[in-house]
Amino acid sequence: MKTDTFDYHLPAELIAQDPLPVRDASRLLVLDRSSGEVSHRVFGDLPGLLKPGDCLVLNTTRVLPARLQGLKQPGGGSVELLLLESLGGSTWKAMTRGASLRPGVRVTFAGGRLEATVLEGPAEGIVQVELTAEGDVGRAIDEAGSVPLPPYITHELADPERYQTVYARRELSAAAPTAGLHFTADLLDRVGSQGVDFARLELAVGMDTFVPVREEQVEDHRMHQEWFSLDQECADKINAARRRGGRVIAVGTTSVRVLETCADGRRVAPASGRTGLFITPGYGFKAVDALITNFHFPRSTLLMLVCAFAGTERVLSAYSEAVRERYRFYSFGDAMLVT
Repeated sequence: MKTDTFDYHLPAELIAQDPLPVRDASRLLVLDRSSGEVSHRVFGDLPGLLKPGDCLVLNTTRVLPARLQGLKQPGGGSVELLLLESLGGSTWKAMTRGASLRPGVRVTFAGGRLEATVLEGPAEGIVQVELTAEGDVGRAIDEAGSVPLPPYITHELADPERYQTVYARRELSAAAPTAGLHFTADLLDRVGSQGVDFARLELAVGMDTFVPVREEQVEDHRMHQEWFSLDQECADKINAARRRGGRVIAVGTTSVRVLETCADGRRVAPASGRTGLFITPGYGFKAVDALITNFHFPRSTLLMLVCAFAGTERVLSAYSEAVRERYRFYSFGDAMLVT
């Protein structure tokens, strides 16, 4: 497949820079992947689009306060580290900007209360560092860091919690699973009260989420890997929905990748580890019946996944309609439900 198949024109003013005052006031484009029919709703209408027995699958990871501004030692040059992934213990993979780094160089943050020592790199802007602190390292990261927003958002975020889902739990991700940003606690209650179940899993979203495919051929792209966990309780709920004839509805492409990684026929099995699953048109879905997602970058692996699920022509046609209807795009933008 040619990568430019997944191009589309997006006026810059449709890239949402700020979240809406009310989460579930965002618009919702509903695409029937069987007929190609499109309808326009608001996200708060979601309960009326679900059925008793359905199961919503949520990625419950929180975004780390992973952007750290520090000073190189010695010399004092400014350095920004974006923590991407814990490699175990106090060792992290991080993206770096600013002063050049090499193994052995130290970077101090928050007046020295947190310190990073470079172990490996840089390679393509990525380093491995060991973090140390006067006390608990996790607490020091929380105090010294800030929530990293995607590079296309230029506005300051007044409330950092607006880049977290209301059901977020463990701090594992470098970016938000943005399809879940539209839910409110009240909306979750309304969904649950009509007999829809919730299954919770984890996928640590990385910044590679925002990197477009640069190869001319899709098949030449090397998919990034992300840590995931799907436990027995989650598997039981999904498999129970299957048995009773309910739909498994993935909230976000991150949930899709975990579900399909763990699929065993039409069932899922508990597992954890790293997934590099690259879903493109032609993929046979086993675990997902419907999808709630945001609108994604041209040439992105996320857009390719949605096209695999609903058909490339239908998805790109729906995107063109969303542009004509002035939908808001990307992380703080509007949503899409593919049934």
